[in-house]
Amino acid sequence: MNFVLVDRPHPGVALVTLNRPERRNAMAFDVMVPLRETLEEISHDNDVRAVVVTGAGASFCSGADQTSAGRPPHIDGLTRPTVALRAMELLDNVVLTIRRMHQPVISAVNGAAIGGGLCLALASDIRIAADDAYFRAAGINNGLTASELGLSYLLPRAVGSSRAFEIMLTGRDVSAAEAERIGLVSRCVANDSLLDAAYEVALRIAEFSRPGIELTKRTLWSSLDAGSLEAHMNQEGLGQLLVRLMTNNFEEATAARKEKRNPSFKD
Repeated sequence: MNFVLVDRPHPGVALVTLNRPERRNAMAFDVMVPLRETLEEISHDNDVRAVVVTGAGASFCSGADQTSAGRPPHIDGLTRPTVALRAMELLDNVVLTIRRMHQPVISAVNGAAIGGGLCLALASDIRIAADDAYFRAAGINNGLTASELGLSYLLPRAVGSSRAFEIMLTGRDVSAAEAERIGLVSRCVANDSLLDAAYEVALRIAEFSRPGIELTKRTLWSSLDAGSLEAHMNQEGLGQLLVRLMTNNFEEATAARKEKRNPSFKD
């Protein structure tokens, strides 16, 4: 099965769909590796002037695949800590690929954007949400840090530091309506109008000059970058890996969810 679909709904517009709805488009490696490769290919497709990213089914992306994340590539002979570092690097590169794309990227958030799914949306240049979309910085709920894949770098820049602190430290859900109010998304629309709204924005962008759009994207991001995103993500990743590898919190959170009880974190 192809877990990443590419369509050309309008001239100059590419639609990229995460296509594993039965797993809520979770970030398994057999989804994220082709997603990164697909985005890199589209970035160099000069017929594409804007990119829309969405999820199949009822979710945008539900973050870490807690059932079976699969096996990262190129890890033969590595020990568990190094495999974890390589896996984090791979996921970091998905976020960085979105940021580096020549074309503006519009996330059409059609449902849950949780953990890494929230990070994918934040890495996009524009976010439009369906009415039933919601957002969650889920790491804290799983006994880990909420900082991952650039989240503690990108979220404060989208909604301000106080809101970002509160969202990340409580692990609560942010509805589409609230997301629009606080600037996490540019607007929310009816579910059945989501892609049309994203295409409308994409087609308007496609009307303008290529260098004008590319340079505007670059300068907007550079104006927000107080430091190095890659260095910041490395720090985030090390903190996340420390908690993941040195505690049993993630396993406890997963077991508690299956058993329909509150987790009891001992570490």
